[in-house]
Amino acid sequence: MIAKVYVTLKKGVLDPQGKAIHHAAKTIGYKHIADVRQGKYFELTLDTTDIESARKEVERLAAEVLSNPIIENYRIEL
Repeated sequence: MIAKVYVTLKKGVLDPQGKAIHHAAKTIGYKHIADVRQGKYFELTLDTTDIESARKEVERLAAEVLSNPIIENYRIEL
């Protein structure tokens, strides 16, 4: 089973990397990009067929290891 975890900054949290990407895009001619927010993507291969236990384990990993719950949100797909 494959789990995908998307980690993004919460709204209102400053994103200097996103701002730098936005500035660079504008500089090289991308005129219609209004804003850029960067994030992280993780793809996990799980050794189970039990969706419920897989979801619980990935949820715990995302909350405790892959994200900083103070400034980041995450979303999981199995």
